[in-house]
Amino acid sequence: MRENERNRGFKLEQNYPNPFNPETKIPFVLDETLFEDGESPTVSIRILNILGQFVASPVPLSVLGGERAPLLQVEYPAPGRYEAYWDGRDRNGNLVASGVYLVKLIVDGEEDMMKMFVTK
Repeated sequence: MRENERNRGFKLEQNYPNPFNPETKIPFVLDETLFEDGESPTVSIRILNILGQFVASPVPLSVLGGERAPLLQVEYPAPGRYEAYWDGRDRNGNLVASGVYLVKLIVDGEEDMMKMFVTK
């Protein structure tokens, strides 16, 4: 069983396209159970290299009035399917090299990870 198949109230889905060059979308689902206590969950997405080092953070799509800030510690107002966008650049604005990268979704301290592939 994949780790995200346990019912934790969220699910990281495979990015698309995958492999990609240079940009991709990263879908994820926030279940109603995350909102049962009246609180909004805090969501972060981090892009890591194969060594687990932080590379970048994508930006949220279709939430928060279209802000283009990194998706780090963002409170989501409602359950649903959401997407993040990554332009294939590191935190310094440079296009990343071809290879395997990890996308880590963190919701209220719980994590899930998946591989994605950059090709040139």
